[in-house]
Amino acid sequence: MNFMWKPYVPVAKRRQEAERLVAKLNKAGHVVSPVVAKRGRIATTFWGQAWCQNLERYSDYASRLPRGRSYLRNGSVIDLKIAAGEVVAQVMGSSLYGVKITIGAVASKHWGEITRDCARSIDSLVELLEGRLSASVMERISRRAGGLFPSAREIRFSCSCPDAASLCKHVAAALYGIGARLDEEPELLFRLRGVDATELIAKAGEGAAPVGKAVAGDRILDASKLGEVFGIDLVEFVTPAPEGVARSGSKGPGQRIVKKAVAKARKSKRPRGARVRQSSR
Repeated sequence: MNFMWKPYVPVAKRRQEAERLVAKLNKAGHVVSPVVAKRGRIATTFWGQAWCQNLERYSDYASRLPRGRSYLRNGSVIDLKIAAGEVVAQVMGSSLYGVKITIGAVASKHWGEITRDCARSIDSLVELLEGRLSASVMERISRRAGGLFPSAREIRFSCSCPDAASLCKHVAAALYGIGARLDEEPELLFRLRGVDATELIAKAGEGAAPVGKAVAGDRILDASKLGEVFGIDLVEFVTPAPEGVARSGSKGPGQRIVKKAVAKARKSKRPRGARVRQSSR
């Protein structure tokens, strides 16, 4: 029996159908996470770009990746969810197709080597997730052999479409969708690979700092930046002057922050010792 391919659906019509279907699913109470189409680069942050660049290293994927990029930009990935070792997606083509991607967890020995190599070189979880890392740490994490990103043999995928190719355009779109999603939620990479991001900074401050390490001014995050990333307000801690010692008449920004925070703490009758409080937003 000969298989009949479904007729080609123009891009504009496919985009309209995808938007209609997302609205229908939302109205029915189904939680969907579409990948929003972007102009220009699919990913703009370190984590998203590194993921996409890693995909493009695989010669077996070369012929189908361009079609996958087009599908993603056209808004065809109407749902994409990332969990430990697994990504499930729905991609609109001539019909709606289901994609499943499984990715092996990072081996314990392999992860141990990464954490040891990065020890004392990552100052905070904020710095890590924002990709504000030294060139040596970025290189170590992105390394083709032995880095955090999966090799081709660690990736398995399937799609409900009739395409018999080893990598169809729907799977390629979902793979690029992971990169776009990592722009927004880089912590999902660690969940996907089955590792704990905090282990990369667990040894921060132990022993001497690496030779030549210095914190550049543009790597220092202020309270407002931290609030944007994690939705919290950071209160700078100022050690009180010893009793009997005159205080300076000038009030720097740190003192004003503390004074304001203490006033809020008194008003709400919350403990004054906390340096970080959860935002009400």
